[in-house]
Amino acid sequence: MILQADGLRKLYGEFCALDGVSLAVDTGEFVSIVGPNGAGKSTLINILTGVTRPSAGKVRFKDREVGGAGPVRLARLGMARSFQLVQVFPDLTVLETLQAAVVARLGRATRLFASLARDREVQSDALEVAELFGLGDKRHTPARQLPQGDKKLLDIASAFALRPEIILLDEPTSGVSTADKTAIMDTLVTASRRIGLRAIVQVEHDMDIVFAYSDRIIALHQGKVLADGPPATILADQRVMDTVIGRKAVAPGTPSC
Repeated sequence: MILQADGLRKLYGEFCALDGVSLAVDTGEFVSIVGPNGAGKSTLINILTGVTRPSAGKVRFKDREVGGAGPVRLARLGMARSFQLVQVFPDLTVLETLQAAVVARLGRATRLFASLARDREVQSDALEVAELFGLGDKRHTPARQLPQGDKKLLDIASAFALRPEIILLDEPTSGVSTADKTAIMDTLVTASRRIGLRAIVQVEHDMDIVFAYSDRIIALHQGKVLADGPPATILADQRVMDTVIGRKAVAPGTPSC
C-alpha cells in the first residue's frame, strides 16, 4: 500500500465537503477519482497532496502519516501533483521550467538560469524529461508560445522531473482536444513506466479516458464514496451511472442516443 486515507472529513463552516472518505492505492495501480461538480474531488486531492488540512481523518504515504505535511515535504518523500489549471511560468522556456523542477528535487540553492545551463546534471535531467514528453524539439520555446496540449504536457512533465514514486493529477486532459487527450494520456503512461513510477491517481471528467486507462475507479457523490472498483464493476453499477455520470450504463465510446 503506497497511499492510504482513513475517514477524511473536511468542513468549510457548516458545509461538509468530504464526509468520511477512505481509500487505498496499491503499487502499480492507476486510480481515477470521478464525480459530479461539488462531489469533493478537488478537496480530496488537495488533502492527499498536503495543500489542504483535513478537519478529521488521516493520510498515510509509504506507511508514514503525512496529513497536512505540505506539498514541499511530500515532494521530498516522493509525491508530486499537477493541477487542473496549467501551473507554468509563461516567460520560462520548456527547458528552464524543467530545470527548476530538477533543482527542487536535488535540493540545491536557487541559481540564475545562466548558471543552471552549465550544470551538467541539471541540464541532462531536464533534457531527458523534455524528450520523454515529446518536448525536446521545443526545449527553447517559452511556455506562453506552446499550444494548450503541450502546456499540459509541460505541467505534468514538471511533476515527473521531481522523480516521484506517486503522482496525483487534477484534470490532466481538461481544456484540450480529443486527439490531444489521448496523446497526453499515452505519453503519461509511457513516461511512468520509464521512470518507474509506482502509482498514478487522477481526477478526471472524461469518462472515455477514465475507462480506457484506469485499473480502478473511485466515484464520489456529496462528499462520500459512492463506489470503488474496477471499470467493469463501475460501468455495471446503474446507481453510479445515474448519480455520478448522469447517463445509462453503456460501453465507453458508445453513442448514448
